[in-house]
Amino acid sequence: MYIHNFNPVAFEILNFKIYWYSLSYLFGFVFSFFYAKILINKKLIIINFKDFEDFLFWAVISVILGGRIGYVLFYNLDLYINNPLEILEIWKGGMSFHGGLSGLIICIFAFSKIKKLNFLELSNLVSACAPFGIFLGRLANFVNGELVGRPTYSNWGVVFFENDVLRHPSQIYEAFFEGLIIFIILLFIILKKHHKSINLFAVFFVLYGSFRFFLEFFREPDSQLGFIIFNLSMGQLLSIPMIFIGFYFLKKNHVKN
Repeated sequence: MYIHNFNPVAFEILNFKIYWYSLSYLFGFVFSFFYAKILINKKLIIINFKDFEDFLFWAVISVILGGRIGYVLFYNLDLYINNPLEILEIWKGGMSFHGGLSGLIICIFAFSKIKKLNFLELSNLVSACAPFGIFLGRLANFVNGELVGRPTYSNWGVVFFENDVLRHPSQIYEAFFEGLIIFIILLFIILKKHHKSINLFAVFFVLYGSFRFFLEFFREPDSQLGFIIFNLSMGQLLSIPMIFIGFYFLKKNHVKN
């Protein structure tokens, strides 16, 4: 048993609070910058690094915008219809992974068209970098005491709130599987150069969608939504299309080769 007592504020500068969640985004993109540079310099991913540098700025914007819009549409539409100005108050929290992913896909497609880049190579590079950012983000969720797990009746668990029951540390489960495990699998594929015949983004879609669907059984559904249908959460419903899309592109690429 562990009693949660983390402070979501990492530090303060002149009364300005820096949150662990904000730092997770920052370090996720910093890691992506250097990791992508290594993959490109070793010619494991064939793309011009200068193009990736230019892309990274727009990727940050697309993830933030997509994540916020996704949260508004999928998770709290009634609240924001009645309070539209609160949509801009990102610092209060409220981001959707699937919304951020959608924004990123649109950004990759548009940037590839404008710069005349290979969409597959850019999407593979982004897919290789993304899991580490997810890993940091889920750890930040744990520090914040948000997206908590469902009650557990074993001695293994976390007390997130005063006088609350033991709960699964679902954020840690997600950090491990959605972040670290996917990162290792994609790195293995890259080092073995299997990504020449297997789309990394398709593998990412299948793995993330599958892990997220399963791990949501250990996580409390969003209080304002509850279960949507068949005792499935919004996160599970949004993950199902990811799995099918991933398998579609894996099969399409297999037939092509």
